Amino acid sequence: MTAPLYAIPGAKATAMPEAAEAAVEPTAPIRPRSVADVLAESKVESVLDELERDLIGLVPVKSRIRDIAALLVIDKLRAQHGLAAQAPSLHMCFTGNPGTGKTTVAMRMAKILHSLGYVRKGHVVSVTRDDLVGQYIGHTAPKTKEVLKKAMGGVLFIDEAYYLYRPDNERDYGQEAIEILLQVMENQRDDLVVILAGYKDRMNTFFQSNPGMSSRIAHHLDFPDYDGAELLQIAGLQLESAHYRFGAGAREAFDAYLQRRIAQPHFANARSVRNALDRARLRQASRLYADRDSPLTAEALSTLAASDILASRVFTNEPPGPGCARPAPQGTSP
Repeated sequence: MTAPLYAIPGAKATAMPEAAEAAVEPTAPIRPRSVADVLAESKVESVLDELERDLIGLVPVKSRIRDIAALLVIDKLRAQHGLAAQAPSLHMCFTGNPGTGKTTVAMRMAKILHSLGYVRKGHVVSVTRDDLVGQYIGHTAPKTKEVLKKAMGGVLFIDEAYYLYRPDNERDYGQEAIEILLQVMENQRDDLVVILAGYKDRMNTFFQSNPGMSSRIAHHLDFPDYDGAELLQIAGLQLESAHYRFGAGAREAFDAYLQRRIAQPHFANARSVRNALDRARLRQASRLYADRDSPLTAEALSTLAASDILASRVFTNEPPGPGCARPAPQGTSP
């Protein structure tokens, strides 16, 4: 029997020896056999380290994320032994006050799921009720399906998800969006992870009114408020990323600002810190702008003075007493 021919660029085809033919036969890929193998192959540990490094506080949230990652790693190993019949349910609910990092953790979660092969793309599509619910008959289904189409292969993050359900309005079309979501969450959970987010008490009410949605959520993560020390650390990271720094006495001034601001209404954790720093930068810019003839060094341009902080109207009010507690959350969720 004549041996098959093989081609070499720039040469005539010649008979390929049987031994050589056998030598080029593809070998079966080596499957991960241990947790270390999966971690090395997926690089997921670097994502977990990034989560730990970049997010201040949130100890219970980080611990739960690592538990979920561990479950997914073990499930991959189980699947190689024929022990896993279907993909685990990964739909989640993030509850907490504004500015506690829910959106940021959702993005990190998408990277973890993508690294381990549980979603194809690893992107996050963030929406609210207005992106899903129409204003007239026949409008909601196309809107919801278009959003789901964009989110397939990744994570759909629905902020303030409880606004999808408005039982007091019989002409509301939110229930139609919920029914479509439920069907996709069940039938296509191997290609889409849905994360619902909002205030804890309102999410509990939402789940009581929609038991079908509650039964599809496998993981509930509660995001605690930051304390003053954590907020001060967050401020430092935000300034560093924007190439700013606290000058002499400015850090202490901002700490005093936080103690007062926390006790006031509508406090939004890291979001309020960012807004406060933005206003301090405006005051710094006005201060530097007023002295037009002085040469400005890089240090002057990147330093917030204590006066830039103390000019806040927060300091015009009486400081909170020792027994003041953070008020109940108001406004919208991040």
